[in-house]
Amino acid sequence: MKRILIISAVLFVTIAAFAQKPKDGIEVLYFKANLACCMARACNALEADVQKVITTNYPNGEVTFTKVKLADPANEALVAKYEAKSQTVVIVKTKRGKQTHADVSAITREYLRTQDYSAFEKALVAKIEEIKKK
Repeated sequence: MKRILIISAVLFVTIAAFAQKPKDGIEVLYFKANLACCMARACNALEADVQKVITTNYPNGEVTFTKVKLADPANEALVAKYEAKSQTVVIVKTKRGKQTHADVSAITREYLRTQDYSAFEKALVAKIEEIKKK
């Protein structure tokens, strides 16, 4: 009985997600896994920095930040669509129901390696601006 309820809930959430037409705009998806203590601190710091770049440079909400938990069954379709792993960052632009996206995980990996926040911010904003023009 529990299994049927769980399957029904997952199907309902999935169908509801697909039934809604995505609204126009740009969204930065940050894929996050449940990690052990030390890794979680680094992952949380990166998440905070990505979110800070978005909120600082786009305070009017034209670009939104969304955390996507990899382990959440409701996010299975997104994880599969973008072939996401922990700390994958994807910029998604929706315009008139059509979506384009760019995986910017290389930018975040470079930031983790160098810890140069200003270069990270500049590269991420440049990529967002490039996507906006498409």
